[in-house]
Amino acid sequence: MDKRSVERPTKDVLSQNDLAYITLRDKLIDLSYRPGEYLNTATLIDELKLGRTPINHALHRLEMERLIQILPRKGVIVAPLSIDDAMDLIEVRLANEVLCVRLATERITAEELDEIERICRAFRDVLDTRDIRKIMELDRSFHEAIASASRNPILIDILKVVHGRAQRFWALSFENEGHLQEIAEEHEAVLKAMNERSADAAAEAIRIHINSFRSSMMNSSRR
Repeated sequence: MDKRSVERPTKDVLSQNDLAYITLRDKLIDLSYRPGEYLNTATLIDELKLGRTPINHALHRLEMERLIQILPRKGVIVAPLSIDDAMDLIEVRLANEVLCVRLATERITAEELDEIERICRAFRDVLDTRDIRKIMELDRSFHEAIASASRNPILIDILKVVHGRAQRFWALSFENEGHLQEIAEEHEAVLKAMNERSADAAAEAIRIHINSFRSSMMNSSRR
């Protein structure tokens, strides 16, 4: 996999608008800003040490991505997380990721398999740190590596959008330490099937992985 697809520009080459957007998006995705929380623009300016224009520009981009809601005369609120939205995303993931992993298993190179193995090892290594942002980056890198190996640009674009929408739900499920261990094992099962070039086994492994996420979300909704 081309590592440039998952690496972001360093802060010194980012515009102020991009820096505000990436910083706020990271905080929304890893739930540093909780669903339903009100965000004060003046507080964000002080916290991020950025001007009003970059902050406002970032907020409008984030509203288009449905990560926040800008309410007239009320302010900015972090978009709530709905269990119905999570279930809808799971349906889309099952349809597209099963196809994706089948194609990837047939088309993946040895170098790409080595990269996925590296991601799996790194995921294991970071679990004890409880660094949710790093865990999320590695989890998304795992799925992006498989998507890239499918060699289907349309499917890659679809999954990029789906995974972007799903990340806040991933962060919620990652708060369950036991589930993190399950994810590591599930990733490794997918990798094993791909190494064996078994599209059927890889498809079943990804189904188990996505349905495990469904169970974690259902359990979270009952708390």
